[in-house]
Amino acid sequence: MRGKVVFIGAGPGDPELLTIKAFRVIEDADVIIYAGSLVNPEVLGYAKSDALVYNSAEMNLDEILDVMEKSVQEEKLVARVHTGDPAIYGAIGEQMQCLREKNIPYEVIPGVSSLFATAAALESELTLPEVSQTVIITRPSGRTPKPDREAIYRLAEHQATMCIFLGVHMIGKVVTELLTFYDPDTPVAVVQKASWDDEKVVRGTLDNIAGKVAEAGIKKTAIIVVGDVLGTSRVTPSKLYDSHFSHEYRKGNGEQDD
Repeated sequence: MRGKVVFIGAGPGDPELLTIKAFRVIEDADVIIYAGSLVNPEVLGYAKSDALVYNSAEMNLDEILDVMEKSVQEEKLVARVHTGDPAIYGAIGEQMQCLREKNIPYEVIPGVSSLFATAAALESELTLPEVSQTVIITRPSGRTPKPDREAIYRLAEHQATMCIFLGVHMIGKVVTELLTFYDPDTPVAVVQKASWDDEKVVRGTLDNIAGKVAEAGIKKTAIIVVGDVLGTSRVTPSKLYDSHFSHEYRKGNGEQDD
């Protein structure tokens, strides 16, 4: 494992949601570069005492890459620790591109996304039969632009379950775009710091969620979930466990063998 960079998804916050594979890398790493603005510092408690630790919130891309390159040249193991799963708004694409250009070896270890910690906090399944079988993961346009075809008001036309990152600080604008197609009484939930000890959950509808979020003082580190899956009181059973449904592992009751 020495002489390489390992990108790690450190999970949504609870250090016990770190994967075993990620834990082992952090435990063995000579150098750790972690997203200090988001990653729970308790994760660093697994590092060895002589590991060099850098907070990437205080660094630019060139500085991060410089530490990676020099450390790998010295045959050190570098753990690049991101929050949640690095594949979603993790900004690892640019880092991997630069490492490839420099022929620096790396690998990626997935993590538990804050999206799924949010669903767990809400005790909700995001894909209920006959309600929604599609999950849209997006963010509003801000300092990081996005294609107009991916604007929230365009995605809202599907009326699927929508999970919106990085938008709670502009929830009024988000709600306005969602109302283009969703009904005002569509259920919405906002979860701040899912899985952390100070996790906060706010529920409402598109008609009132902005006021409730303002009242709760939530301005960042939260996910907005919108869709009828949050308001379904009785779930239609899936075919998977239907006693009359046959599949390759089980024959349904009352069905004859061919």
